[in-house]
Amino acid sequence: QVQVVESGGGLVQAGGSLRLSCAASGSFFSIKHMDWYRQAPGKQRELVAVTLGANTNYADSVKGRFTISRDNAKNTVYLQMNSLKPDDTAVYYCNVVVDWGSAYWGQGTQVTVSS
Repeated sequence: QVQVVESGGGLVQAGGSLRLSCAASGSFFSIKHMDWYRQAPGKQRELVAVTLGANTNYADSVKGRFTISRDNAKNTVYLQMNSLKPDDTAVYYCNVVVDWGSAYWGQGTQVTVSS
């Protein structure tokens, strides 16, 4: 089994910053990719940022404001979020894909941006 734990959410004013962390542990050979999603109230879960090897990709809504990075030695992925907007308010989830494609989700961390 694989455990995925997110941390770093909280309440911040518009224009502020937060850094989310996601650590994977358990039984696996290798991590294929680690991604961040978010789900706002009443909306579908959406992809925010992806890291696959040395490549990264972002949703248009966060480009230039969010940065995803990965520490392979720690099996951890980070999401640095700057210039936060009220529309960024959501529960942020980490998705980890290991070995031959098994995917695991964390429990989510709440991010609330006040105007």
